[in-house]
Formats: sequence, C-alpha cells, structure tokens
Amino acid sequence: MSLAATLFDMDGLLIDSEILWHEAEVEIFGALGVPLGSAQDRSTKGLFVAEVVEYWFGRYPWSGPTKSQVVDQLLMRVGDLVESTGRLLPGATRAIDLASRRGPVALASSTPMALIERCLAHFELRDRFVSLHSAEFEPYGKPHPGVFLSAAASLGVAPDRCLVVEDSAAGVVAAKSARMTVVAVPTPSDCQMAAFGLADLVLASLEAWDDEWLAARFAPARRDDDPLRVRREYDGRTH
Repeated sequence: MSLAATLFDMDGLLIDSEILWHEAEVEIFGALGVPLGSAQDRSTKGLFVAEVVEYWFGRYPWSGPTKSQVVDQLLMRVGDLVESTGRLLPGATRAIDLASRRGPVALASSTPMALIERCLAHFELRDRFVSLHSAEFEPYGKPHPGVFLSAAASLGVAPDRCLVVEDSAAGVVAAKSARMTVVAVPTPSDCQMAAFGLADLVLASLEAWDDEWLAARFAPARRDDDPLRVRREYDGRTH
C-alpha cells in the first residue's frame, strides 16, 4: 500500500519541550501544593493539558485558581519557555522534508492550538504543514485516536494509508488504534514501555530515519492517487 500522508506530533518529537512542560508543571503545580519533584520525566506525557490538570487535581485538590485558570497558566508558561530556551530536536526539519516528498504533512498534537501556533511560528515551521490539529477539539485526548482520525479526514486520506511519527506511548497507542503505521522516537527513559512494541519502527533519534525505510515499507503512489490533488484546496489554517 502506498503512503498518502504523514502526521507528526510536536512536543518531545520536533521540539525539545517535554522538559519545559515539566519545568512549568513543577513551578505551577508546586505553588498549589502538588509534590511533583524535580524528575525530568513526565508521568502525564502525551495527555491533553486539561487532562493533566484534572489528573493532579484529583490526587492533590487545591483551593484558589480554577482548573481552567491553571490550564491557562501552564500554556502561557510553556510558551514563554519555548521562546526563551526551546530548541528543535536533531533531525526534526529533515524528517519533515523527508515525509513531504511522499505526500502532505499534517501536525496532530495534544497541545492546544494557540500554543501549537505559537511554537511553530517561533521556529518558522508553520508553512511546512498542510493542516494543524489539536486534541483540544476532540472529545478525548491521546491515547484516543480522535486527533489522528481528524487529521486524516482533513486531508481526504484513509487512516490505513497514514504514517504517524510520535514520541509518546499514548501517541503510539492512539495511532495504532487508528490503524496507522507508526514511527516512534521515545526518550531513553521511555523506550522500555510496552506500548512502543506496537510501533512499526522505533528510532533513537529522527536523525536515524531514512528514505530507504520508507521505500521498503510503502509502495510508490499511483499517479491517479495523489492526496495533494485531492485536498489541494485545504488551506490548513482552520480546524
């Protein structure tokens, strides 16, 4: 089967922002009495930010700011940290270029859309993607497959002809639930998680991804089966 589209996650895959999320969470949740500690790994990695807030509120209920206000504080702080200290991960732009040569590329993230736009604008990546999709517009975040299914539908592409590139266990489960091929790029601390055994390819870095694997995994697209032609009118700037 030919490859019709590639869907990328963002945090921890393209942008070295997982540590920045943790820094923001330690700072903001810590002020509310949640003992996150200083570990760099995030037990809530891959979840939608509102689910993260709900998770910690359920374990350490706080008084004062509402859960919605805490979500806003986290998003603002992460955005500030990305712009001040964030960086693209090795191989990120090359991976986007590699996938773009084989069809349209979309972004499907648990991050709210306003922060997606802010991060992509900072790294001048917005125009690399045909469309952007956030789990904030879905009934459920990852590991539910909704955000990936919405991204595929926006491109007019069948889910089983999509390739997903992910770093989180929740994202891998979501993509496989959508019947999509998955390239996983877990952090060293996550790579032993069972969910990564579901991935079709596991890499230590996007720098290790190559066109030879794509050529071996996917048959060439037919001339009359071009997803760029099918969805060329889609401007990618609305959900």
